[in-house]
Amino acid sequence: MQSEYRHLIDLSDYPVSWWKKVVDLGEEIRNDPERFAHECDGKVMATLFYEPSTRTQMSFQTAMIRLGGKIIGFDNPANSSVAKGETIKDTTKIVSSYADILVIRHPMAGTAKAAALTAECPVINAGDGGHLHPTQTLTDLLTLQIEKKTLSGLTIGMCGDLINGRTVHSLCKALSAMKNNHFIFISTPELRMPGYIKDIIRTNGSSFEEVDTLEEVIGRLDVLYMTRIQQERFASEEDYLAQKNTYVLDRIKMQAAKKDMIIMHPLPRVDEITVDVDDDPRAKYFTQAKYGVYVRMALILTILREDGGSELLKGKVRNNVCCDNPRCITNHEHYLPKSFRSSGDETLLECEFCDERKLL
Repeated sequence: MQSEYRHLIDLSDYPVSWWKKVVDLGEEIRNDPERFAHECDGKVMATLFYEPSTRTQMSFQTAMIRLGGKIIGFDNPANSSVAKGETIKDTTKIVSSYADILVIRHPMAGTAKAAALTAECPVINAGDGGHLHPTQTLTDLLTLQIEKKTLSGLTIGMCGDLINGRTVHSLCKALSAMKNNHFIFISTPELRMPGYIKDIIRTNGSSFEEVDTLEEVIGRLDVLYMTRIQQERFASEEDYLAQKNTYVLDRIKMQAAKKDMIIMHPLPRVDEITVDVDDDPRAKYFTQAKYGVYVRMALILTILREDGGSELLKGKVRNNVCCDNPRCITNHEHYLPKSFRSSGDETLLECEFCDERKLL
């Protein structure tokens, strides 16, 4: 399905040169924000946040305000018609008709793409469950570009909840497309990086390894990307408690790290980074959050300036086949087409909404 609008659902929909253009513009805005203060005069951004958010929601709102625009939307679906049973299609169809650009966050994978199918303005994915978080990835790329002066030749450690971490999924896809990056995945067996992400890394020509402890690799890292164990993604409190506090970064562990290693975290932090690390000059997670405003200003401008839509669904609709992912939006909004990609092997399909693989 071809859209008449330019959306950001997944960074992989665009070439690396496009990502770099947005990141470079973000750095330009950081260096001279006043020059962009009226770029969105008269424009309206709608924000639909179906799950809690602090940094992503407020940084988008701040970005639009600093560009001169206005904001509508909700941050609690209980206060909207969603509480009455309104579908994603109907909500986004109506709200997008009031706005010039729409930002959506939802706990179900594939929701941003579902919204874009019928939206009347460009859609930006602000996080869809444990699937993707492309604007956090742009924030992370800007942080690396400013703090490490490069996006290539890095050894990146990703630690914690890697199976549910949409931020690390998106960042792996992005950095594996750069040259000579090596990933070290630090997690328990239950929280390992999903297979489809590892396949993307291999396909892009990057390398990775998997380890169980942070201590054994911290001295090799240029970047340490910490993540929290996400209680809301677990089936039970018992499952969550079995993983909680497995990985904690503290000043003692930092003694073994390189002097120029940087620590990143998408936040919120719970207890995976102790507060005594905050004063370490290598701790960049609060600076990282600040950079999120600049890169989202750049993204809003880029999306609104560019013409030409993208193809949202490229696969084949198989309405007699259901996605195996219980958190895929197609299993909750049943009017959506059951669209799957295949690589020539008709027995192995990939859902176009959540990327879950299905063996027929």
